[in-house]
Amino acid sequence: MKQQWRPGTMIYPLPAVIVSCGDESKSNLITVAWTGTICSDPAMCFISVRPSRYSHQIILDKMEFTVNLTTEAIAKATDWIGVRSGRDFDKWKETGLTPVKGVKVSCPSIKESPVSVECRVREVFSLGTHDMFIGEVLDVLADEKYINEKTGKFELEKANLIAYSHGGYYRLGEYIGKFGFSVEKKPKH
Repeated sequence: MKQQWRPGTMIYPLPAVIVSCGDESKSNLITVAWTGTICSDPAMCFISVRPSRYSHQIILDKMEFTVNLTTEAIAKATDWIGVRSGRDFDKWKETGLTPVKGVKVSCPSIKESPVSVECRVREVFSLGTHDMFIGEVLDVLADEKYINEKTGKFELEKANLIAYSHGGYYRLGEYIGKFGFSVEKKPKH
C-alpha cells in the first residue's frame, strides 16, 4: 500500500548540475537540480531558478547560460556552490573550479565538467517559486578524455556522474542495459 502525501516534487533522481552564467567581467555558478531535456530538434533544455537567487538576474541580463554536468570529483564543489551565494563569494575562487571561455556564449564553462552545454534563453516562464528558463542548445563541449580513441565513442559513464535524490547526492549505479534491451532479439545459436 502507498501512503498519500501532499503534492510535491518527488521525481527523483535528478541530475545535479552547475550552471555558469555571466561573462568574463562578471560570472557566477549556481547548483541546479531542476533541469532536463525538453526537445531534440531543435535541441533544448531547461533550468528552473528562484528569482531571489543571485544568478537569476545575471541569466535574465545575458539571456544565456551553460549547464555543466557534475562528477564525484567535484561533488563537494557542487554542494558548496548550492549553499553559498555569489553575492557574498567568488565561487570560482572558493571552489578552485576552472573557468573556460565560452565558445558560442559569453559565459564560461567549467573545465572539470565532462560535458558543458551552452544555451541561449528562448523563453522564461514564471511558475511560482521558480522561473523556468528554456534554453536552445548552441554547443556541447565534451571532455576528450572520455572519448575512446579506438571507437570514437563518448564514454560518459566513465566520468562518475552524480545525481541528486531527496536531499542527497549519489554516484550513478551500474549499467543494466542499453536503450531497447527489453525488446532486443536474442541471437540464435
